[in-house]
Amino acid sequence: MLLFKIMKKLVCTSIFIISLFSQKMAAQYVPKNLSKEDIKKANHWVDKTYKNLSQDEKLGQLFIIALYTNKGENEINTVRNIVVNEKIGGLILMQDDAAREINLVNEFQQKSKVPLMIGMDAEWGLYQRIATAHKFPWAMTLGAIQDKRLIHQMSAKIAEDCHRMGINWDFAPVVDVNTNPDNPIIGNRSFGSEVSNVIRSASAYASGLQDNTVLAAIKHFPGHGDTSTDSHLDLPVISHNLDRLNTVELAPFKALMKEGIGGVMVAHLYVPALESGKGIPASVSKNIITGLLKEKLGYKGLIITDALNMNAVASKYKPGELDAMAFKAGNDIMLFSQGVAEGKKLIQKAIDNGEIPQSRVEESVKKILLTKYFLGLDHYSPKNPENINSDLNNDSHKTLVQNLYLNALTLLKDDKKLLPLKGKTIYYVPLEEAPYQTFVNEMGSELMVKKANEINTIPANSTVIIGLHKDNSTAYKSYKISEASKKVLSEVSKNQNVILNVFGSAYALKDVDLSNISTVLVSYENNDDSMTATANALKGKTKIWGRLPVLVNQKLEAGMGIDLEPAAEK
Repeated sequence: MLLFKIMKKLVCTSIFIISLFSQKMAAQYVPKNLSKEDIKKANHWVDKTYKNLSQDEKLGQLFIIALYTNKGENEINTVRNIVVNEKIGGLILMQDDAAREINLVNEFQQKSKVPLMIGMDAEWGLYQRIATAHKFPWAMTLGAIQDKRLIHQMSAKIAEDCHRMGINWDFAPVVDVNTNPDNPIIGNRSFGSEVSNVIRSASAYASGLQDNTVLAAIKHFPGHGDTSTDSHLDLPVISHNLDRLNTVELAPFKALMKEGIGGVMVAHLYVPALESGKGIPASVSKNIITGLLKEKLGYKGLIITDALNMNAVASKYKPGELDAMAFKAGNDIMLFSQGVAEGKKLIQKAIDNGEIPQSRVEESVKKILLTKYFLGLDHYSPKNPENINSDLNNDSHKTLVQNLYLNALTLLKDDKKLLPLKGKTIYYVPLEEAPYQTFVNEMGSELMVKKANEINTIPANSTVIIGLHKDNSTAYKSYKISEASKKVLSEVSKNQNVILNVFGSAYALKDVDLSNISTVLVSYENNDDSMTATANALKGKTKIWGRLPVLVNQKLEAGMGIDLEPAAEK
């Protein structure tokens, strides 16, 4: 009997290793070019570590909580106590001080029996959480870029910044297909409305992270792109049928999981076609997580909930209870847990009652441990907080980011061949609410700035750039153009040669009449890097060759764009 048990365990282990390292399966994250000896060492460390954990410590590995440094010492002490007492598996770094976060992570790693997984929402770089870091473009901007290798370069740089901070899991990229212009929470965070473009862009982003030993997490499964509700506030409903879900919402997840994506984040969405239980969110749905994601799609990597403090679920379930429900459904990790201790108790109670087999704990914890090993967390080297702000924001970032914006620029019209700009006076009318001075500075002295109330002073048949400068402070700002701006645009275009430059989402053109406008250029964002890149392109210094990543309206379809070579090459 003993020999049979040993042989059975060896066979199971062999099957696990074969399935894990098969390149044809939706396997969990595995570094490239591993030798048999590397695999042997990894599994030895996992088995040894797992055996040395108590049941309470094993359950602790299932939880990631938030670390804020801008909420005071009481908040930090609360996190410190949870790390020490509950033996949790990781942290998600929130706002806002990089040096303080490094010091705390060093402290908490030292106190942890198993090194912590340190995550961050860094879709557009660490700037998403750390204001002193350099901002990278939003996914919608990246979706316009045709050379996807540039996206790989960007995420490789983000991975470098993550390593500098001691972060080993970037909860990115978003692979939601944004088919709804009024989506309040995805929008700029999506690579676009076309499945193929989302897949190519997201694949480049994810590989840039994982090729540089930072875990990726594709989100928000099974697809958050066609919602008009923010899941931070309430539970969105995705009402599409199975055919539509398979061809649009699920398609990017299926494609990227085959590439060894390390994590899938499950959204707080109600999807009736996938879950018959009324109002049950995907994040706690066994049908969706275990039935679809794990069994039907064969995903072997880490499955993590979206943040459990979001109102879509937090307003409906108690802390701890929600965590236990999420684990029962098939999640490996509960993110942003609001009730670790209670969650552990309820999970153990479910195990004792036979509702959850102990093998589920072993499956999830060993996946977590194996991922930690592959990320180099079998040991931890403290990070140095000195010069962190300059390390996260310097000329190497600026050069890369401006090149990304250059390659994203999308020329939708140029009927009168106004571009590139010739050596003559150009008038400029800035509209909307955001700063524009960097653009004026970069364009030089030949640009004559006119306010909206001065448009009548512009000589007839002049070349006039009208800049729509939208607020770039967050990815969630409205893209809509004011009626006042539309009126100015209409007036100027009656007797002037207008170049309309959108420093904001392409969706801003959704209900703008472009019939009398010669030239339309979309720059996607309004910041110093974007404005500098745009000025260089308008003056003919660089090529314009981006493509519209979203369907805006019947006249502005995804994939539209005109190539314009630099002036010197004409």
